[in-house]
Order: sequence, then structure tokens, then C-alpha cells
Amino acid sequence: MSDKPNIIIFNPDQWRGDVLGHAGNPAAVTPNLDNVVKCDGVSFTSTFCQNTVCTPSRCSFMTGWYPHVRGHRTMYHMLHLERGETNLLRVLKDNGYFIWWGGKNDLVPGQYGFAEHCDVKFKPAQSDYERWGCTPAEGNHGGQERWRGAEDGPNYYSFFKGKLQKPAGELYYCDGDWASVLGAIDFIRSYNEKQPFCLYLPLGYPHPPYCVEEPWYSMIDRSKLPRRAVAPENWDGKPSILKGIHENQRLQGWTEEQWTELRAVYYGMCARVDHQYGLILDALREAGHYDDSAVFLFADHGDYTGDYGIVEKTQNTTEDCLSRVPLVIKPPKTIQVKPRTCNALVELVDFPATVYDLVNIDPGYDHFGCSLLPLISGSTNTHRDAVFCEGGRRYGETQAMELESLSTNKDGLYSPRIRLQTTDEGPYHTKATMCRTHTHKYVRRLYESDELYDLEADPLEENNIVDVPEAAGILATLKERMLTWYQETCDVVPRDTDKR
Repeated sequence: MSDKPNIIIFNPDQWRGDVLGHAGNPAAVTPNLDNVVKCDGVSFTSTFCQNTVCTPSRCSFMTGWYPHVRGHRTMYHMLHLERGETNLLRVLKDNGYFIWWGGKNDLVPGQYGFAEHCDVKFKPAQSDYERWGCTPAEGNHGGQERWRGAEDGPNYYSFFKGKLQKPAGELYYCDGDWASVLGAIDFIRSYNEKQPFCLYLPLGYPHPPYCVEEPWYSMIDRSKLPRRAVAPENWDGKPSILKGIHENQRLQGWTEEQWTELRAVYYGMCARVDHQYGLILDALREAGHYDDSAVFLFADHGDYTGDYGIVEKTQNTTEDCLSRVPLVIKPPKTIQVKPRTCNALVELVDFPATVYDLVNIDPGYDHFGCSLLPLISGSTNTHRDAVFCEGGRRYGETQAMELESLSTNKDGLYSPRIRLQTTDEGPYHTKATMCRTHTHKYVRRLYESDELYDLEADPLEENNIVDVPEAAGILATLKERMLTWYQETCDVVPRDTDKR
């Protein structure tokens, strides 16, 4: 048996950091996560991603680099080994780990394949479905989009599908997530090699469309959902892209009952992911790997889910519903742990730093993460004084417009947002950077007004106080803190030197 722990990376897509039972949300159904936090893990309830869409966030948390360090600010610019951009999976592979990857990508260039980054990139075969007793479902969210209704209707851009129907007599709606989870369970049960393994499970849920099967569809008590942030009567003080998305998605006529149902289905999707997480933990216990494994659960970013009258996400706004994510860590038995919820400010760039610390590996490059092991042990309850998130682009930065998305489907679900990213006619896709402390959030925006929120008085960020005279002192402090952060993290110098 190796003296290095196995690494389990359970990585759902688009899970808001407030949808956790143990964090105090009465409508969230997350019993498996709640039990880990009670018994042998830590939930970091003030964890923030460094970009609020998939690829930039993944490039960040798999390297420890902020998006601005190497220009990873779009869905179409991933980590290139030939450019000196390695990642956690490759580092672990180079250091003797067996890497099993099941699920989505959004990390490395698809045109090059996955052999450089993993030993197995799992793809289910027909024999797998037969063994599981499942019928392959159409895609991760129910296949065809007939549920959208008429192109001029109020549901066309809502991402709301509702209840998924399982085939009669089957346990699962066997979409890509279920296939990846069941494949991971098979791997865990059969693995008997001496080298440690890393299991990377990047799931699709709870990314919309909002849809889930029973029992999770009916599991959420609609009456317990917390208040959502409502759309402002006018959009003064808010980013222009939010107003544009609100107008383009055409959800202004939705009733509160409709929003409640959409949000409950999203919560049901999170409950399903919690159940799948529990199955992975059970498999680790059954195979004798639980005690010698570090299990990380975190999302790449959050989701609007009706806040401000919009759905899905956007790339250059940083509201907590998008930028705050769950992070639960169950360390191996050899590491001291004080089970609890921890409110210390944490960034996802701290994830790879924690792994490198756990396995005692120098990754061979400089990064900006800080290990969370002192917090896990309970030797400290403080970590960072501020956290940061960033996105958007400059005028004329065509390569960051994501023109590929719009060219493939001009009326697709994402088009209300993408249409705003592919034009310089407005400041919609302007660069923006967040500096957040426990009490305040400052967002500097290129080409349009900045934002400042008092998070103690206004936790839903509905009242921008950037122009309030009484807030001038905190505004100056956060601007100075952001400047220091930029100077500290503006680049990474390669460790290999050249001859002159």
C-alpha cells in the first residue's frame, strides 16, 4: 500500500454555496454532506471561485493561477501543456498516481485527447449499461429541447424542464452523470494496484436545464425556500449585462409560484448530487479505501436560479449566488481533522495547494494557493483577509467573445447572454474584478460603474452603495487591497532559466 493518500475530486457543475443543509438552508436536502461535516470532514462555507463560468474556473482551480495570470477568461481557452500550462491531474500522474477521469472536460484542449492527463478517460459501453440494469438517457438533461415551447413563449429561455421520467422498473435516469458515478463505483471496487489513485469526477448537475427525476423532484419542501433577490425596478447601479440578460430571457411575467418551482427543482438536482456523493463514499468504505483517501467536493461556480429575475449564469458578474461555492473536505485518517463548518475566507486556488501539501509534492511551478490543512486540523480559523473573482474582456478582444457559441446555435438556451458577449455596442461584457471580505464586496468594472455592497446589511447585493459618501472609507480600503493583489499575482516566472 502506498504511503500517499488517494485523491477523490467530486466536482459538480454550478452548485450554489448556499444550498447546503448543514450551512443553515432549511430547504436544502444534503444528508451525506451533512454527515461528513458532522463526523470527519470540514465544510468551508465562505469559499469563492475565481471565475463564474466553467472553463476559466477549472483552469484556475486545477493550477492555482488566477484567470488573469495566463489569460484563461473564456470557454474556449484551456490548459496547454506545450505552453507550459500543466494541471493537477498531470502533476499527480507524473508523480506515480493512477488517474481515472469520468465526466465532462472544460479543462484541457479536446483536440489533443486526454492521454497526457489520465490513465483512463471513462466512456460507458453497452455492456456497462447492461450490468447496471439501465437504459442510456439522452444527454445529461433529457435530450431534445421540445420542453422549451414556442420561440416567442415565456419558457423558451427559462432553462426550466421539470420532472424527468425514468424508464419503468429502473433505478436511475441514466444520463451522463449517473454513468460516470456508476463507472467510478466500479473502478473503486475493482482497484487493487499498489500505486495511489486519483479519481476525478466532474459532473454536469446541477447545471441547468433545471430538471430531475423522482425521488429528488418531490423531495424539496417548497415552503422552506429562502427569499430570492428580486429584479430591481430600474437597473441603476447594477451591471449592464444583467439588465440585458433579463430583457433577453423574457421571464418578466413569471409568477412567484413559477420561480418557486424552478428553484425547488434546482434544489432537487443538488439533492441528487448529494446522494451520488454518498454512493461514492459507500464504495470507498466497502473497498477499504475510505480511511486512506482524501475526498474533495466543490463546484466550479454557482447559478442565479431566479435571483434578480434571471437564470443560469454570466461571466463577468460576481454576486455570491455565482461566486460562492460549496467546499467540503474529508481528509485521510492520517491527517488531524476537527469536523465542523468553517467560515474562513477560502478560494478555489487553495484546492491544488492543499492536495500538493497532502501528498508532499512540489508541482514544479509557482502558484497562489494556500494549503487548507491548518484549517482542517482546527489549529486556526483564519485564512485570507479577502477573496477575488474576475471575468469579462476588453473592447475589441475578439478572441474572448466566444463567437463559436453563437455561430452553432443562434437561438440556443445561452443566446440571451452570448449575444451580449459578442458585441462592443455596449459595456455588457466589460472586464470586472471582485474583492470580497466578510463584510463588504467591491467590484471594479471597466467601461461602467463600479459596485460596492454592505454584505451585513444587504446580503443579497440589491443596493449598490458605491456612491454613498459614508462608504468612501471602505471603498478606498478595498481598492487598495485589490491593487496589492494584482501586483502580487500579475504573473508567474518560469523556474527554468535560459543561457544568455
